[in-house]
Amino acid sequence: MKILLIFLIQFISIKAMTQTPIEGEYIFNRKEMAAGFKFTADGKFDFFFSYGASDRTAKGTFNVEGKTIKLKSDKPAGKDFTVTAQSKSGTGYSMKFEDADPVFLNEIRCSFFTGGVRKDEYTDQKGELNIDIPTCDSIFVFHPLFADFVTCIKDEKNDNNHFILTLNPSLAEVSFKGIDFKIEDDSTISCMHNYLIPLEDIQFTRQ
Repeated sequence: MKILLIFLIQFISIKAMTQTPIEGEYIFNRKEMAAGFKFTADGKFDFFFSYGASDRTAKGTFNVEGKTIKLKSDKPAGKDFTVTAQSKSGTGYSMKFEDADPVFLNEIRCSFFTGGVRKDEYTDQKGELNIDIPTCDSIFVFHPLFADFVTCIKDEKNDNNHFILTLNPSLAEVSFKGIDFKIEDDSTISCMHNYLIPLEDIQFTRQ
């Protein structure tokens, strides 16, 4: 029993020494883009991001697996738009987006998939688009000012071709789905090119 206890103490000590503590604040700055993390000892994080007209935030939990930081945001991914009405009539597809601020309705990307082939179309300044295709298997929506994981608004079981959608408040948050961070050293964490920060050599430095 005594030998087992000594072994457990040694194992815990070795594991603690091999893990890199990341608690603290980390900042990224590149031209007009700024972002930052605050990691706390209880496994939680706060995040901010600012670029042009887009200000983003996130809260959640994290865990460290070797040199990889896994983030779990409070925001669920893929739910940034709500379909408020849909119908089937005629041919082609139409999309109409609604929001209290019309400035956010322009250039919303709608991806139409048919047999694995993708065709992208973008809304006009009124938040509307029409596309003359006979059919499509699925439609995914993505907002360029609030880049995050795409929202599926039509799958193969849905045969409607006219959709009215609203922008959800969650657009201002970040889900971090598919984005992991790497611990480079005691003062730097990094990540690969991604939908949120489409740049190379992304490094956050401890303050």
